[in-house]
Amino acid sequence: MKKIHIIGGGLAGPEAALQAAALGCNVTLSEMRPLRSTEAHQTPDFAELVCSNSLKSESENTAPWLLKQEMRRANSFLLAAADASAVPAGHALAVDRIEFSRRVAEQLEHNPRITVQREEVTSLNEDSDDTITVLATGPLTSSPLAAELQRLTGAQHLAFYDSISPIVDASTIDMDKVYFAARWDKGTADYINCPFTKEEYDRFLDALTSAENVEAKPWEDITQSKEWEQIPNKESAKLQYFEGCLPIEETARRGRDTLRFGPMKPAGLTNPRTGKWPYAVVQLRQENLRADSYNLVGFQNHLKFGEQARVLRLIPGLENATFLRYGQIHRNTYIHAPSLLNETLQLKQHPSILIAGQLSGVEGYTESIASGLLAGRFAAALARGEQPTPAPRLTANGSLTHYITHAEGKHFQPANITFDLLVPLEEDLRRKIRDKKERHRIQCERALTAWNEWLEKSVALV
Repeated sequence: MKKIHIIGGGLAGPEAALQAAALGCNVTLSEMRPLRSTEAHQTPDFAELVCSNSLKSESENTAPWLLKQEMRRANSFLLAAADASAVPAGHALAVDRIEFSRRVAEQLEHNPRITVQREEVTSLNEDSDDTITVLATGPLTSSPLAAELQRLTGAQHLAFYDSISPIVDASTIDMDKVYFAARWDKGTADYINCPFTKEEYDRFLDALTSAENVEAKPWEDITQSKEWEQIPNKESAKLQYFEGCLPIEETARRGRDTLRFGPMKPAGLTNPRTGKWPYAVVQLRQENLRADSYNLVGFQNHLKFGEQARVLRLIPGLENATFLRYGQIHRNTYIHAPSLLNETLQLKQHPSILIAGQLSGVEGYTESIASGLLAGRFAAALARGEQPTPAPRLTANGSLTHYITHAEGKHFQPANITFDLLVPLEEDLRRKIRDKKERHRIQCERALTAWNEWLEKSVALV
């Protein structure tokens, strides 16, 4: 049996390692931290959640729920760790970051088939006869390894800008001005809601749109990167935000009401003091099991820290807030998967190398873990001398992989799981069923049936 080498200790790498080990393979997992850190990580821990602490919705028959249900049925190790370290978050799955990482590290440490090496990998052996490599180094892949991957693929990397939300000390929130509620009363009332009047919103918006941005650091600025010379359309590549994670100041510049229909949407959040929806609202989500800190949901930004302190304290209830972490922004790297990858996540030109996680073009924590789950299973099949079978197109996992490997190449961007990626219902069924929720229920039922059949044909975990 061939050896498996997995590079990257974020989310996809540890999941891939644990899946492959559970299938009887010997795995080496390499992680460069703490020998060399990245500009966004704060710890050397495995599975560090850099941005928010949410793994998205657990509401039945939603796309994120479907993806997680498939993963649970495939015995996802990291999702089990997330479930065990969950904190109250209404209808979402949010975790205590430290506890989550601790549980993942514990599983890796106690698995006799996994050897952890703290080292920076700078080269790839595409011609190895005895090793299957899974590259899961994430959106902040080190420059030497990115250059090595570029050598292998002969293709340019793309870059977009991703962000980190601020975190506030819970003891400094003015609880007399805020209230707990879940949108539309779904789930438990776990979110702190900071309500705005129109006057407060206008004052906040004016301050936000006039605040001073951070000047791009060399590592953030793609024009200073090694990839820059390989990019043909340099003007459009200079600042390519990922639409699913826009900085709030960028959203605000698209119209005065844009935030009110985005991260500051008040719909379904009735203020118990007034019996009405506020004009706008900022939601705070619990960060850890101790509930001593909260993150500002959807409030990633690229403002100078002093400007953030000034602007964010205009939020009702946060006038005297202490911020444990300010928002940040960083450049993410991912491969051009439609031209480079097949549906088993293998490089078309170098099939002994698989790409998983955000480097492959999936976006989001859950999506990255799911990608690692598939990569670990595919790598195990290859190590045993078998040809892996792609996840079914009808499933959430299969649809996400199908998107990154078949998307229109010119405008390829990373993707979260949505129903838009899933196979739609047949036209006659769509005409018959007008209710969108019922359509989604049928799509989920169909997906889970296909997923179960695929799992039954796969080699069972030992």
